[in-house]
Amino acid sequence: MATEVHVPTLGESVSEASIMRWFKKPGEAVAVDESLVELETDKVTVEVPSPVAGTLSDIAAEEGAEVEVGALLCTIAEGAAAPAPKEEAPKAEAPKEEAPKPAAEKPAEAAPAPAAAPASNDTLSPAVAKMVTENDLDASKIPATGPKGNLTKEDVQNFLSGGGAKAAPAAKAPAAAPVGGPKPPVATYEPLPDRPMDPRGEERVRMPKLRKVIATRLKEAQNTAAMLTTFNEIDMTAMMELRKDYKDKFEKKHNVKLGFMSFFVKASVIALQELPAVNAEIYGDEIIYKNYYDIGIAVGTPSGLVVPVLRDADKKSFAEIEGTIADFGRRARDGKLSMAEMMGGTFTITNGGVFGSLMSTPIINPPQSGILGMHKIQKRPICDAEGNIVVGNMMYVAHSYDHRIIDGREAVTYLVRLKEMLEDPARLLLDV
Repeated sequence: MATEVHVPTLGESVSEASIMRWFKKPGEAVAVDESLVELETDKVTVEVPSPVAGTLSDIAAEEGAEVEVGALLCTIAEGAAAPAPKEEAPKAEAPKEEAPKPAAEKPAEAAPAPAAAPASNDTLSPAVAKMVTENDLDASKIPATGPKGNLTKEDVQNFLSGGGAKAAPAAKAPAAAPVGGPKPPVATYEPLPDRPMDPRGEERVRMPKLRKVIATRLKEAQNTAAMLTTFNEIDMTAMMELRKDYKDKFEKKHNVKLGFMSFFVKASVIALQELPAVNAEIYGDEIIYKNYYDIGIAVGTPSGLVVPVLRDADKKSFAEIEGTIADFGRRARDGKLSMAEMMGGTFTITNGGVFGSLMSTPIINPPQSGILGMHKIQKRPICDAEGNIVVGNMMYVAHSYDHRIIDGREAVTYLVRLKEMLEDPARLLLDV
């Protein structure tokens, strides 16, 4: 009995994924729940497990291919190793192919003719077909570089960038203009010259889908939002002393380390409650004010930046916040975060200080309207309340915001309230 394995549902608004790597080869045995393949979406990587025990008999999509949700990934033969005879069959037939050379060579030469078949508008994946239709292109004229001669979205984009769009649609369809730019269309496709590789040594790798989406979303935020950044500085001395006094007891009781993030999350929630616009978003010509506080926590991984969401942060204790954030960090580095944990969020906090950053201007995470940037704690001379020069443990903080919805008064007040509560941590407990 054969069992088909399909691309699982990947989350809201995610319709396709890239195949990063196969853990198994045809003919190898697999166990129940053993990982078969790793998929990369525009948010996270997902490992697809085997639903049954048996033998991987066939792979339907090779590494690097773009697959839609529900597409066939592979077939598993339950029980005995069914693919074994398939591997031996070519060896037995090899002598037969050598004898009738003319008959064997002609079909081989005829093979390139069907290679144009994947370029037919009727045999494309939904995403590629949409791009071809919207730009009124002939798929047979576009060079295909995908597995098994399939046409990919990148092929269509490269074709348009090279001026491959028809002259008439280029003039009538404004949608093609942002893709192809101001370049005049030409009758035939001319590939861009390949970039020469430096003989001293370079490595060219395909940009991961996650990195491409990060680039697109950040640039979209800059192009769409009226983004500004305001700064302040916080004397972390009182908070550091509090943490020093209680970190051992805290860890012993709650089995989690006491860090600074829980203080910043708590202080941010209180400030957001007082300044609803900073926790809101723009939807068309409307403003959506949110009465819940889902705080995104930016986490750096080898593949790029991900932002899991701390749900209902206003209802969580310091220990719950620290435990959740620590768990986010571990699973983000292992690529184990789920799609649900990456969705939503009303405000984001990013900590560049862990990498040594002293100052930065973070980019907001659309459709959110604000993001807080934390930075490195550095000893600097400051004046205390009595005018004496003392050494303070200072941190610069940055609040980037969308000026379309947040005025300077709200943006600055948010940081001032944050500073007041963190320099006197007792105010967090008293909510004053």
